Amino acid sequence: MLLILPWVSVQADAPQEKYILVISSYNPETGQVAENLSSFLDEYKRLGGTKSVIIENMNCKSFSESVLWQKQMADILEKYDRNVSPDLIILLGQEAWSAYLSQSKVLPSRIPVMCGMASRNAIILPTDTTALADWEPESIDAFKDVRNCNIVAGFAYEYNVTKNIELIKKLYPETKNIAFLSDNTYGGVSMQALFRKEMKQFPEYNPILLDGRKYSIYTIVPKIIDLPKNTVLLLGTWRVDMNEGYFMRNATYTLRDANPNVPVFSLASIGMGYWAIGGYMPNYKIVGKDMARQVVDFFSGKGQSQVHIEFVPGSYVFDATKLKELNISKDILPKNAEYINVSHSFFEEYKYRIIGVVAAFLILLAGFLVSLYFYIRAKLLADDLMKSEVELRKAKDKAEESNRLKTAFLANMSHEIRTPLNAIVGFSNVLVSSDVTHEEQQKYFDIIQTNSGLLLHLINDILDISRLESGRIKFVYEDCDIVGLCHNVVATSAYARKTNAVYKFESSLEEYTLRTDVQRLQQILINLLSNAAKFTPEGSITLDFEIDEASQMVIFSVTDTGCGIPIEKQKQVFERFEKLNEYAQGTGLGLSICKLILNIFGGDIWIDPTYTGGARFMFSHPLKVEEQQED
Repeated sequence: MLLILPWVSVQADAPQEKYILVISSYNPETGQVAENLSSFLDEYKRLGGTKSVIIENMNCKSFSESVLWQKQMADILEKYDRNVSPDLIILLGQEAWSAYLSQSKVLPSRIPVMCGMASRNAIILPTDTTALADWEPESIDAFKDVRNCNIVAGFAYEYNVTKNIELIKKLYPETKNIAFLSDNTYGGVSMQALFRKEMKQFPEYNPILLDGRKYSIYTIVPKIIDLPKNTVLLLGTWRVDMNEGYFMRNATYTLRDANPNVPVFSLASIGMGYWAIGGYMPNYKIVGKDMARQVVDFFSGKGQSQVHIEFVPGSYVFDATKLKELNISKDILPKNAEYINVSHSFFEEYKYRIIGVVAAFLILLAGFLVSLYFYIRAKLLADDLMKSEVELRKAKDKAEESNRLKTAFLANMSHEIRTPLNAIVGFSNVLVSSDVTHEEQQKYFDIIQTNSGLLLHLINDILDISRLESGRIKFVYEDCDIVGLCHNVVATSAYARKTNAVYKFESSLEEYTLRTDVQRLQQILINLLSNAAKFTPEGSITLDFEIDEASQMVIFSVTDTGCGIPIEKQKQVFERFEKLNEYAQGTGLGLSICKLILNIFGGDIWIDPTYTGGARFMFSHPLKVEEQQED
């Protein structure tokens, strides 16, 4: 992919004037690449840069193509060296940086080079088809071990395994094993090479490699679960597994929940804020503007004091919440460390929840007054229509129906809201008394937080029903492997379960692609699995699906071995606020929401009356959905 910015007119095939050549990796981190490029170009133009900028994208997709990157770089360098050579080459991204360092031929040393989004800790790329999953490259210092590269300026990060190991040794002196998690990307492989190199300084530890080149998101979870005692986990990066699937943060949540008891540290900021305790890591930033200033300074002839290679400093970063959970004192941590998730005062921490509760109360009060207004108006209209018996009956029936719905709604809302509100108000009053101990305060905080969550969940369910009925929720349809989705949903429910029942997923298919709104389908599955868990303390909960070609439907089922549902009440459970067990936690709206979503899909939900071993909820989803059209 070639892009020319014509501040000076340049032909793409054979540039005739001096120019700047930017060679970009354009890897899966396209957002950062684009942001750095954009800020570089804007700042270079603002500073008065006049040279044309030509951008060559290597389009590095997956690490399986790494054997081709060296030749791609050689072809680009040769292409532009044949005609009018560039005044400056800028390498943007780890893959482009490594491909340049891996050149076997003599590089055109007369052309100065600048780097960005690069790492000092690098590896030389392979040149043959050796199995990449078993390849163990040597970690090199890009600025000491590679000669004649003519790197004159730029910005590079440094990863420091040694400082993280020393931190682990200080906080967990009984550690015997250090596991390192890395993925199937250039960054993951280069970090693992650095880990193997620096672990030679610590022979007292047994290194364990959790290598994304050899494991998928599903097969690496058991490895984390089975980590031996006295093991600490050091995180490198996890975006791509052996199947080259690209994962967002939800994947690391899955890995975190696999073994929540193992101490976790981070080498590259992954997992910070919700999984890792902390670690020594680079201070990542957008360097595009700084690179533009270096380019302008370089062409203006300024000395090495202003134009040089700048190593972006690293720092110790810790999660204050994790430190508190693990009872780790800040006094034993390095000085000048940074902290995230710092706790605040009670009002600061729960300010928005308190405001939300008050706002919800005011909304309910306003709703009550509006309902009362319409009730009075209906009574007046009924009095005015007494002259006509027919009209009177219609008005009376309408008023009674409206009154019944209003009364039922207010009764249900009052019943559901009263309990959490009483708990919130009551324990809030207790907290202000001066004779409450710290332990009691924490207990009351937990009670208030739990009831706030219940109240918020109830309001969210009511809003979901309102938006679904009014059509204000737009469904986003995409192709989804429902086998993988079912595996994830079952795994998530199993990790968070509050039951001794065993979760199962049974299907004869290895994969099946269905066009659907993934978020809403996942909401239905999790809702049904959660309902089954409430009434199945022992036994099993099984998720299954089958393809019904005759009806052009996918039929899902969630089967449990719990107490079951009487046949006479099986239709009632889909009514709003209907709960078979009034003492069970929940709002009684979940199954109503499921039914509304499925109706929009074009499917339906029901209970299998022939199953007597517990309860079996079944629902259908069309193989081909009629997608909503934008207004």
